[in-house]
Amino acid sequence: MKKILLISDTHSYIDEKMIQYAKESDEVWHAGDIGDIKVTDELEKVATLRAVYGNIDNSIIRAEYGENLRFTCEGVKIWITHIGGYPNRYYHKIKEEINNNPPDIFICGHSHILKVINDKKLNLLHINPGAIGNQGFHQVRTMVRFQITKGEIINLEVIEFKR
Repeated sequence: MKKILLISDTHSYIDEKMIQYAKESDEVWHAGDIGDIKVTDELEKVATLRAVYGNIDNSIIRAEYGENLRFTCEGVKIWITHIGGYPNRYYHKIKEEINNNPPDIFICGHSHILKVINDKKLNLLHINPGAIGNQGFHQVRTMVRFQITKGEIINLEVIEFKR
């Protein structure tokens, strides 16, 4: 079993609350717009980190992390990218690949809008954890945590903080 903390759009922001949730997790997955490499450096001190870069990220972050990350965790196929779109409206750069080779969980950020959607057409779970940083139009900072065990996603919960 793996305990996962899913975040996106930190935009250079990290605080002790985020660190505490990361410490309680086996892995932290960051869906881009990191902002400052110090964010990922801090997260790596307390948990295994998997991350992708986002559209605001500089060359230092882009040298460290890729645009897409595909892997398997506890028998579940994962795909993380920053700009991904939504079921029936996937981003044109990934549309063909997601249709031909869908993961079990598709994760993206970018919109700052938290959404968890079952894509019945592709038989996948789409998750956008919203934004945990302080920059953007969102009024509530959000992240998602869940567990993966024996090929199943369990105990998914949304964590919210006021800005």
